[in-house]
Amino acid sequence: MPTGYNGKILRVDLSEGKIWTEEPEEVIYRRYLGGGAMACYYLLNELKPKIDPLSPENILIFMTSVINGTNIPGANRYSAAAKSPLTGGYGESEAGGWWGPELKSAGFDGIIIQGKADHPVYLWVHDGEAEIRDAKKQWGKLSGEVQDGLEEELADNRIRVLQTGVAGENLVKYAAIVNPLRHYHGRTGLGAVMGSKNLKAIAVRGSKRMQPNDPQAAREVLNWFRENYDRENDGMHLYGTSRGIPSLNAGGILPTRNFHDGSFEHADDISGQTMAATILKRRGTCYGCTVACKREVEVPELGVIPKYGGPEYETIAAVGSLCNIGNLKVIAKANQLINQHVLDSISTGAVIAFAMECYENGILTKEDTGGIELTFGNEDALLKIIPMIGRREGIGDLLADGVKIAAAKIGKGAEKYALHVKGQELPMHEPRGKTSLALAYSMSPTGADHMEAPHDVFFDSFNPQSNPLGALGLIEPVDALDLSHRKVRAYYYCQLAWGLYNCIGMCDFVAAPIGALSLEQLVKYVNAVTGWDTSLWEVLKVAERSNNMYRIFNFREEFTKADDTLPERLFEELGNGALEGEKIDRQEFKEALELYYQMAGWDMATGFPTKAKLMELELEWAVSE
Repeated sequence: MPTGYNGKILRVDLSEGKIWTEEPEEVIYRRYLGGGAMACYYLLNELKPKIDPLSPENILIFMTSVINGTNIPGANRYSAAAKSPLTGGYGESEAGGWWGPELKSAGFDGIIIQGKADHPVYLWVHDGEAEIRDAKKQWGKLSGEVQDGLEEELADNRIRVLQTGVAGENLVKYAAIVNPLRHYHGRTGLGAVMGSKNLKAIAVRGSKRMQPNDPQAAREVLNWFRENYDRENDGMHLYGTSRGIPSLNAGGILPTRNFHDGSFEHADDISGQTMAATILKRRGTCYGCTVACKREVEVPELGVIPKYGGPEYETIAAVGSLCNIGNLKVIAKANQLINQHVLDSISTGAVIAFAMECYENGILTKEDTGGIELTFGNEDALLKIIPMIGRREGIGDLLADGVKIAAAKIGKGAEKYALHVKGQELPMHEPRGKTSLALAYSMSPTGADHMEAPHDVFFDSFNPQSNPLGALGLIEPVDALDLSHRKVRAYYYCQLAWGLYNCIGMCDFVAAPIGALSLEQLVKYVNAVTGWDTSLWEVLKVAERSNNMYRIFNFREEFTKADDTLPERLFEELGNGALEGEKIDRQEFKEALELYYQMAGWDMATGFPTKAKLMELELEWAVSE
């Protein structure tokens, strides 16, 4: 019997109303670990290329990992994956919270869902059993009502509910999936895939506790973490993910007014520090995590309640500085509206900022917006537009498809203001001041993504004595504005580390370099839980394998090397701030991409993994002639 994981995957065919269990061989778990790697293994094996992502043929996968749900802080994350309706390529998004560990406790390591139900349904999973139930009562309701309704129906307020929202029902292409109202699979539009299947929710309850193979060795790692983590002085615990807004602003890299500027005059007013001093009610957390970076806020005069958590950095920047909104209470209200309709907050803010810039340049008019004066800084417009997107009403119907499609429909030069890669809107981090993000955004398989690797601020701390990523051989500092071979090498190695966290379900805010948990201690813990004899080298190869699998998936969907690009604005000068005038140099960017291909073992002409790389990573099965 395996330890740390169940050795069972739940299979569901909604078209046929069938449920069964699959038991993968142990070698599959060791070769892929879980998360995105294991999800993509199934997608490459079972999903036909070039299908419509909103058709019953798409496969939606939720995958935990071999250590998910155990006692180590941060090991609560899991992946959702499918073909993305937003990009048409590989779609994946990770979430923390409580649902993944609860699924493990219920006896399953993952769920693979195919087909489409003929009416709204939800899946009820509990202690090794599963059933498909009617969800007509939940369809069309906001997320809080769905959560309350399922708790009442199942007579248990401790169930963990994973749901798509009104946005997913209406096939908004960046609709999200949420577990207990605040832990998000935000990116790539997987909520729309769930909605297209008439699958409203997956409620889970389990009583099994995951036990390590070697309890003593597992405790030693836990003790090491307790001794090396200083919660009382951790800015992530004290102020959450928005703790860095003042420093980003001072450095000229706070995305502002649709990435035109790098500095926002009201940055301090929307920071985590200001939140802690004003509207914060509680510091929320995820399963087993002592960091507690989540925020729960309250603004009575705007009807904002702690039930929906509170805004993270990405949300604050996307509906705040990016839209020229400096009112934290209004941002909290926008966050609640986004959560109630279950949207990706990054794409929501980005598409509104895009529309605002189009409006201010005369490309969109009051007639187009239904009378809404969609100017930068208009708080009322922001709050009106969010529900309209979720319900595809008025101008919201146009914006619900994302900036790429919206710009193509609008025309008149709107494409200039549509900032995306592969169809996915830019996250709230500035590549013109953190150049590794030029690589991350352009080559991420899911479209522009800020979670491909730690950011350049950490690269400056590399040293030969002691640094969190010294185990990777990163022992010399690299400047944030450098885009030479030194930055490409540092990014490539860092990407392997964060790729590992994706596969293993480890939170980046707990693990190195942001958090205290070192790579060496993580490997020790994997061995303690599973009984394996794996090494840092082997688990980093899992990360490399996953990166190549995502590449293969996208090339099957007719992506090419030409899609590894950036929006034009990033090659233009920043408008204000400490880095005013800074831009990405086109030639440096081109050379950096080509150098990355060579380091990764990808063909220079095509950008596709070479035969030798595929053979080395045991991926020949994934490629047909």
